Amino acid sequence: MKISTKYLGVTMVSSEVVPFSKSGGLADVVAGLSGALSAAGHDVSVITPLYRGVDRTDLRRSNVELHIPLGDDLVSAHVWEAHSAEGVVTYFLDIPELYDRSGLYGEGGVDYPDNALRFAALSRGALELLVERRKTCDIVHVHDWQAALIPLYMKSIYANEPHLASARSVLTLHNLAYQGIFDLANLAETGLGTSYATPRHLEFYGSMSFLKAGMVAADALTTVSPTYAREVLTKDFGCGLEGVLATRSADLLGILNGIDTAAWNPATDARLPVRYRLGAMQGKGKCKTALQREVGLPGAAERPLIGMVTRLVPQKGIDLFIASFRQLLEADANWVILGNGQPELERQLRALAETHPERLAVRIGFNTAMARRIQGGCDFTLMPSRFEPCGLNQLDALRDGTIPVVRAVGGLADTVIDVTEDPRRGTGISFHPPTAVALTDAIRRALALYRKPKIWAALRRRAMEQDFSWDRSAGTYAQLYAGLRGRPPTTIPPGPS
Repeated sequence: MKISTKYLGVTMVSSEVVPFSKSGGLADVVAGLSGALSAAGHDVSVITPLYRGVDRTDLRRSNVELHIPLGDDLVSAHVWEAHSAEGVVTYFLDIPELYDRSGLYGEGGVDYPDNALRFAALSRGALELLVERRKTCDIVHVHDWQAALIPLYMKSIYANEPHLASARSVLTLHNLAYQGIFDLANLAETGLGTSYATPRHLEFYGSMSFLKAGMVAADALTTVSPTYAREVLTKDFGCGLEGVLATRSADLLGILNGIDTAAWNPATDARLPVRYRLGAMQGKGKCKTALQREVGLPGAAERPLIGMVTRLVPQKGIDLFIASFRQLLEADANWVILGNGQPELERQLRALAETHPERLAVRIGFNTAMARRIQGGCDFTLMPSRFEPCGLNQLDALRDGTIPVVRAVGGLADTVIDVTEDPRRGTGISFHPPTAVALTDAIRRALALYRKPKIWAALRRRAMEQDFSWDRSAGTYAQLYAGLRGRPPTTIPPGPS
């Protein structure tokens, strides 16, 4: 019997969502999935903090004021609203003492010391808002550690709340490396009490983990790609939580992220200096020339241009690139890198660029407009990640005809077909061992393809024909939600006090 997915009431809870706040791909995913579900006819809302940087031009302050219990205190939160063209309502929790700050999670690479309180407030505030609205909610879909207390709250403090009685929870693990680990002294702020400070609940090697709390309590768990769902069950990728996930493996599903294909379309995107499309690719070359001029690289149109837009951290394989760069100087290629991260990696990249300014341009920092020009103007995008739950850059790059060179891990393995292994279906180049030698070989294979015009044109065409819109993934989520509706909730009794 086919499960009906019509008219689901879905509430997303996330610490960030575009266009209001963003530090990474999480914000794009929440916005894209919410919009696709709403367009399919579901009643979708999002709850998120009102940070200082949120543009309030199109926001409306509602008459709702919440009083959120946090430990022995009641924290007041005004609620603001925004309505999207797709029909999604975004609710903002306005708590100036917690969210009126320059950063989302910290400043200068240092987390805010009260992040446990800040995101316990998001979790409890979201549930208080659902109760206040008195509107039936089928699914509470929470994202990453910042909202991961919600499933445990629903099984404990809010277990007898009638307006949440039929709701089921879904937790999406976007990146298991970030777990919301805090000292157990912060437990009192959550209101959960010592009966939940056990290995069965949120205790994690003498501390507490918000993410673990959600993993043990959610009615369903998802990751952002099928391969990553398998990887997190292993010691190499489980980040210490593989044992917990093994106990929930029957409830764990990998669903590939999508992208907003209307916004990311080289045929219409005004962020590019020149638009282009399949069958009319001259604009791609003009975007490349403009980018070379912008970053100060020699403007040889025939020389391949390889780009990286990334956080400069070991996860992204930046050290592998640094180790391979000198071996690749003999190859006729230019490079442009945009990102920020660990100071030592930033220093090493700057040094390479200063030594080889005719081959490598490095821009430290992050500029959304420039990132778009790099993706559209390069011939290749490089993603040598040690782990990558899904990745969005390669999906954007495929749409642009910018061929991805990736490590075959996580969502990169699910979305890029290696043309060496499958010449007729291939859409990019991939490699397996996380070594500079393997990366160097992959780049050399990519550059060899670039110099074969017919093969290169066919590869670029296949890449641009790929469909990674949100429609299919949103349909899979809707099926998951519908299967949870009416199913008995996961039970999680407290431990001894």
